[in-house]
Amino acid sequence: MFEKELAFFIANQNELVARHRGKVLVIRGERVEGAYESPLAAYTAAETQFQPGTFMLQPCEPGPGAYTVTIG
Repeated sequence: MFEKELAFFIANQNELVARHRGKVLVIRGERVEGAYESPLAAYTAAETQFQPGTFMLQPCEPGPGAYTVTIG
C-alpha cells in the first residue's frame, strides 16, 4: 500500500523539501495534492476531497529519517 507514493517522494525528495520543508504533504500516485502545517490539517483537507486509503501523508523533511522508522 502506498508503494507508488513513497517511491515518488523518495525520487523527488530534494525538490519537494526545497519547496515544502517542514510541511506535511498529501500525495496521491505521483502527485502532491497539498502541503499543510500539520498532519491533522493535511488529513482534514484530504478527507474532504478523497476517500481514506487513497492518499498518503508524508512529512517533508530531508534524509531517510523522513520515511523510515526504527523500532527497538
